[in-house]
Amino acid sequence: MTAETRQNASDEAFDHTEALEELEEKLGYRFEDRTVLERALTHRSFANEVEQNAGDNQRLEFLGDAVLGLIVANELFHRDREVQEGALSTRQAQMVCEPTLADLARELELGRFLRLGRGESTSGGRDKSSLLADAYEALLAAIYLDGGLDAAQEVVIGHLGEALREVHETSAPTDYKSRLQTVVQREKSVQPHYRIIDESGPPHDKVFVAEVCVDGRPLGAGRGRSKKEAEQHAAEEALETLGADHGSD
Repeated sequence: MTAETRQNASDEAFDHTEALEELEEKLGYRFEDRTVLERALTHRSFANEVEQNAGDNQRLEFLGDAVLGLIVANELFHRDREVQEGALSTRQAQMVCEPTLADLARELELGRFLRLGRGESTSGGRDKSSLLADAYEALLAAIYLDGGLDAAQEVVIGHLGEALREVHETSAPTDYKSRLQTVVQREKSVQPHYRIIDESGPPHDKVFVAEVCVDGRPLGAGRGRSKKEAEQHAAEEALETLGADHGSD
């Protein structure tokens, strides 16, 4: 290892150590053993390129995948008592897929805290979906090993609370957003634009307020326990504003 490489490794390790407390704040969880947290944040490129004796997070990814699957399956099983096995499996897959986990990692700004090799870092690894999803699973495994299943479950439910609510709405009988889009495109040849204008409540029980605009003009607002539900109510109000018969096909 050259002097420059050692210096880079030393600088990164110092910055990384300073950042651990910030990440714990974001997680809402304090580690008893931060070495397992450091392992979860260490990509194999760092171990191969910078610090050869540093363990990477691949084994933790394996464990985290299983822990996440158990937590989500248990939550769905108890929330959706009338839903059959096939539908439960579909809903679980929706919540533990790479795009969902990568989005959760981005909300935590997890990429900032990862220990990556120089090549991986300069090639955009800190925002690579596959890498972020794997790191999120490794992080969950670290929480499980440090604090047990209850601690891991509390973190997961806090992060996936909205997705767990939204999964109940995927088969909603009335899709006001689709109806509004049809009306607006037919009359104006433009797309409705949605944005969240307010959110309140604790992470596990948030209430969102969405607004929908057409051509820059606000047409409706709605509240919901998830962003999708709020957008549906906003679209419903917009249809009323436009005088559309949104109850008919």
